[in-house]
Amino acid sequence: MKRRGVLAGMAATIAPFGMAQAAAPRVLVIGAGMAGLSAAAALTAQGVPVTVIEARDRVGGRAVTSRLWPGMPVDMGAGWIHGVKGNPLTDLADAAGAPLAMTDEDRGHDYDGNGREIDLAEAHDGAEAIVEAARERVDSADRDPSLQAAVEGGPDWAQLSPPVRHLIRHCIGTAIEQEYAADWGKLSASYFDDGAFFDGGDAMFPNGYDALPLHLAQGLDIRLNSPVTALEQQGEGVVVVLADGTRMTADKAIVTLPLGVLQAGGIRFGNALAPARTAAIRDLGMGLLNRCWLRFDRVFWPADADWLGFVGPKVGLWQDWVSLTRTTGAPLLVGFNAGSTAEGIEAMNDTATVASAMTALRAMFGGGVPDPVAAQISRWRQDPFARGAYSCLPPGTSARTRGALFGTDWDGRIGFAGEATSADHGATVHGAFLTGQAIVRKMLS
Repeated sequence: MKRRGVLAGMAATIAPFGMAQAAAPRVLVIGAGMAGLSAAAALTAQGVPVTVIEARDRVGGRAVTSRLWPGMPVDMGAGWIHGVKGNPLTDLADAAGAPLAMTDEDRGHDYDGNGREIDLAEAHDGAEAIVEAARERVDSADRDPSLQAAVEGGPDWAQLSPPVRHLIRHCIGTAIEQEYAADWGKLSASYFDDGAFFDGGDAMFPNGYDALPLHLAQGLDIRLNSPVTALEQQGEGVVVVLADGTRMTADKAIVTLPLGVLQAGGIRFGNALAPARTAAIRDLGMGLLNRCWLRFDRVFWPADADWLGFVGPKVGLWQDWVSLTRTTGAPLLVGFNAGSTAEGIEAMNDTATVASAMTALRAMFGGGVPDPVAAQISRWRQDPFARGAYSCLPPGTSARTRGALFGTDWDGRIGFAGEATSADHGATVHGAFLTGQAIVRKMLS
């Protein structure tokens, strides 16, 4: 009943289509991530024949849960509902019967490189003040440098002592670089956080985030293991060409591939796209945020903590950790790296990655910290069907750039959706979900 309510609310905003028509057009949706599944579910609710074409052997895209460890599901990509109040994913989780566990940023402990617990409240306040002052300066000058250039070019930065500057950089790293999956030198000073936000705190999925895509996929016609290489016009419709040479025809197609795949030329468009859309694909950034899950035989960190911070000698390296102990009872830690730090870690094998992570944990909690009994590591840049974690806004781009990527082309025959196309909720799963609904409304109105 809950799922029917979610989809009914979605379908109610779409102009009547399908059953009231003489013949409903066949729609091909490229990509079975959250945007593609959302679009396909909306089309199905309208009685429109739709097939989802997915390159992977599973649904979910960048929302993937590993079940390699029995009884300990771990999310390798998407991990939270960001802002549970009014967020459509909250209702979707309820419909899927997926329990949520709220995480609290106040349940945190920060440590320096000597294992001392430190209070970063003053540093966080200082970082926020410096960033806001830098943004005001560039806004008044009507220019958009990188956040790094804006901050380091200000008088307040030059006056900081090296130790204080290091703490401020750490706070910028945790609050901004980790959040937006890119170095501050590659983020727009004015618009890195351009968009809207839901209230109500953040929630994780103790039983796995994949509950959402698996729920949406129920009853849909999905063709797995089918990478798409080209999309062409044919008569009044379109042709989707698969890697094995298969040609699938339809009246319309919806493209929900990650920005990184579009930027890498993973799909050839037989006709030119709108100049603004082509520019958006070129100019938006595809950020990187990776996870390293470590399973231990015992808990050696504060069991009541959700977050553990490491102010080590190198800014950005293993600076953010999340404990799953409070929410699941399991001795699990996940360490995060973003931007260029994540790029460097991706070049390392599993053994070296775990050794690097353990160096940080032993600096935080002492040399007696045991080795993990197992590890799982994400490498989103190397994933050919993602080419990164999620989109971000480099200098010269804004939410308007994302909005230019969303929409239709080829006289309405193809549409574009996905988190990178969401002007209001870019870089989020709920942004992907909402654009999947929105592109169906646009194409079928």
